[in-house]
Amino acid sequence: MGVNIGEILEPKETSLEVLSGKIVAIDAYNMLYQFLSIIRQPDGTPLKDSSGRTTSHLSGLIYRTTNLMEKGIKPVFVFDGKPSELKAKVIKARSERKEEAKRRWEEAKVLFPEEAFKYAQASARIDAGIIEDSKTLLTYLGIPCVQAPSEGEAQAAYMARKGDAELVSSQDYDSLLFGAPVMLKNLSAPRKKAKLEVVELKELEEKHGITREELVDLAILVGTDFNEGLKGIGVKRALKLIKKHLSIEKLIAESEIEKMEGIENYELVRTIFLQPDVTESYEIIWGTTDEGKVKEFLCEVHDFSEERVSKALERISMPKIKQKRIEQWL
Repeated sequence: MGVNIGEILEPKETSLEVLSGKIVAIDAYNMLYQFLSIIRQPDGTPLKDSSGRTTSHLSGLIYRTTNLMEKGIKPVFVFDGKPSELKAKVIKARSERKEEAKRRWEEAKVLFPEEAFKYAQASARIDAGIIEDSKTLLTYLGIPCVQAPSEGEAQAAYMARKGDAELVSSQDYDSLLFGAPVMLKNLSAPRKKAKLEVVELKELEEKHGITREELVDLAILVGTDFNEGLKGIGVKRALKLIKKHLSIEKLIAESEIEKMEGIENYELVRTIFLQPDVTESYEIIWGTTDEGKVKEFLCEVHDFSEERVSKALERISMPKIKQKRIEQWL
């Protein structure tokens, strides 16, 4: 879900060609959820191999990732670790929503076929097998994977701040709260449905006259994955409050709000965003694609079409890389 601050952002449209030569740290779970949600049969059933194992995520990875590589983009997939205890309520709520979506999907397949796909999308889940298979395929493709100790977006943002990546790819704006200098949205979405966009943290700060610390406090007022936020406070109202008071402490001291319900743990949430649990123990090295292992894994183990996989691999045999300055998004 992430934090809902889209109303105060002005993303810039970009293209894969402009991103050629860039190192992009990808929020792996975020992208895998997209693949698992979108890549399905008409009735909502995910793609599966002859053993009944879901392969929608593998389909997305081989065809979408090779497309990125063909354009000269250098992806690094960052996987989530153990979630914060503060996220337990959100995770429980998500699980309950997915169970309800699964129930409605099964019902819709019989009674309302036209609605089945919608419910199927909402029921998508990531399990240990999906993660293991994803890492295996990425390794065979020569793409580095980084295991975060906690939030994948926090680790990706840390890597970008260090200069080990140039953009952080995610559908959630939490990347900006974690300090990602440049966030990339819709990297894995079909181009006909969603434009590829970038948001620069510095530009956001300058436009609204706020610091990253103040942006985090603004997000806490609205609500994050770690707190519910103040009831009835939208992002524009939160922006006015933070610009006026500069911090939640001053907002409380000056009696601008009557109740703390929804932001009681604001200090802990602030720490999660400003001092996240990340690791320096990672290595980013792009290897050579092992075509034999890719074909064996996808075609022999998971029943993919050898012809289609071969065509995907042909596209990355000679990627075209044209370096562009970080400012050249348009």
